Amino acid sequence: MQTTLRATGPLPADAAWERYADLDRWTHWAPQISGVSAEQRRLRTGLRGTVRAAGVVHVPFEVLAVDEAARTWSWRVRLGPIRLHLEHGVDDPAPDDAPRVGARTWLRTTGPAPVVLPYAPLALIALHSLLLER
Repeated sequence: MQTTLRATGPLPADAAWERYADLDRWTHWAPQISGVSAEQRRLRTGLRGTVRAAGVVHVPFEVLAVDEAARTWSWRVRLGPIRLHLEHGVDDPAPDDAPRVGARTWLRTTGPAPVVLPYAPLALIALHSLLLER
């Protein structure tokens, strides 16, 4: 199953991208993430590590692609036999949104429906939080 979520917010696109690119900032905008362990602290293709969810579940990941200029990246996470593929992006606002919105972000998640569907509300909260100015 595949879902695509979108959010808009006041933070400029470049600043939102930096919140994605810097692994140390993930816990500030993604409430489901309580920590990230990886050999480097910035997104790059091939980066592997572990995300701690809710402080107790350790989920291995591999970053599959990063395009800093396009502000997009994708990764694969796995927990036992469960695999998810997640694609993220940050866009400048549409012309009609520009006066009110700093950026738009999106997430496409592909995986088993019993995981993707319950994850969607948490992911949507994180996307909105990513774009809040603080």
